[in-house]
Amino acid sequence: MDLAALKALCKPDRIAITEHARLRLVERGITVSDIICCIASGEIIEQYEDDKPFPSCLILGHSAKNKPIHAVMSEDGEFIYLITAYFPDEKVWKSDFRTRKERSL
Repeated sequence: MDLAALKALCKPDRIAITEHARLRLVERGITVSDIICCIASGEIIEQYEDDKPFPSCLILGHSAKNKPIHAVMSEDGEFIYLITAYFPDEKVWKSDFRTRKERSL
């Protein structure tokens, strides 16, 4: 996926939110403005090329209140499809929020 393509589509009327994502946004207190800020300020930190129906990616950006935020999304050239978004957990992510911590067995 290409961040420039996501940024070009980054408008509220071009973001399709799955039912799963809508529920998670409400649960986590994340707004569409947060998602727009995430894309505008973000960088792709993981690619999921085998996702269906479109490849997706994980973006690290900042929310409207400048908090680190992760968003998983795909795009088809016409719309961004938001799959989920969350504020990264420091128990799971290193302090840069780009790198997952090693899982202890």
